Amino acid sequence: MKWDDAKQIINSDPEVIKELDNNSIKYKVVREIIKTRHELNLTQEQLAELVGTKQSNISRLESGEYNPTIEFLSKVAQAMGKTLEIRLQ
Repeated sequence: MKWDDAKQIINSDPEVIKELDNNSIKYKVVREIIKTRHELNLTQEQLAELVGTKQSNISRLESGEYNPTIEFLSKVAQAMGKTLEIRLQ
């Protein structure tokens, strides 16, 4: 499935939107990770190698099945040439 197709499904399904609202911070992070990985043309396997983890861990992260630590999110961000920023507003 292409990213645009997945994005269209996510944005058009009321149940998905409701679930996203309920878990908005977690899903915002996941969406950013997936978006950045796609922009860099990285597979989950390639990202996992850069992070130093298994592809299955990246898959679990991207599916929302995993509640990652800040340390893990930071490693993922660094592997993609990004930084992790956390703000209290």
